[in-house]
Amino acid sequence: MSLINTEVKPFKAQAFKAGQFIEVTEADLKGKWSVVFFYPADFTFVCPTELEDLADNYAEFQKLGVEIYSVSTDTHFSHKAWHDTSDAIKKIGYTMVGDPTHAISRNFEVLIEDAGLADRGTFVVDPQGKIQIVEITAGGIGRDAKELLRKVKAAQYVASHPGEVCPAKWKEGEKTLAPSLDLVGKI
Repeated sequence: MSLINTEVKPFKAQAFKAGQFIEVTEADLKGKWSVVFFYPADFTFVCPTELEDLADNYAEFQKLGVEIYSVSTDTHFSHKAWHDTSDAIKKIGYTMVGDPTHAISRNFEVLIEDAGLADRGTFVVDPQGKIQIVEITAGGIGRDAKELLRKVKAAQYVASHPGEVCPAKWKEGEKTLAPSLDLVGKI
């Protein structure tokens, strides 16, 4: 079953953000756009490159009113230790959620059960708490924050412009489409 247009399931977890331990729930995802960014594990190889890329682009996400929540099956304590020891992870200003019970990873259907780790799953959640974008990649394939920014802008545009859709490679300010009988077979 697809998670598109489904509401984020309830969860409660401990997280690390800005030198503090905080609690995060599904309610924190409501009222604004959010990115929930799953990765397999702290202290690994591809993961820090992705998280650093998100950190380098975090201000751009915030300008769009988007909050980022990175999630792995590690604990919030592990996130703090990684933050304190890695130059790449020290850059992170967004929330790093611990999911040692695997509840959140199961809710988003990214848990690799036999490994106890999460797939590389990216979810864009609208202000109503509904999932609008789902992307899952294999463990060895890193993601690109700038491409995610483009997708978030497209999702926000479509949400605020009923009756319009964004074509492939659409970028902010470019022409959109208004689906109609007149367009059938002409694109």
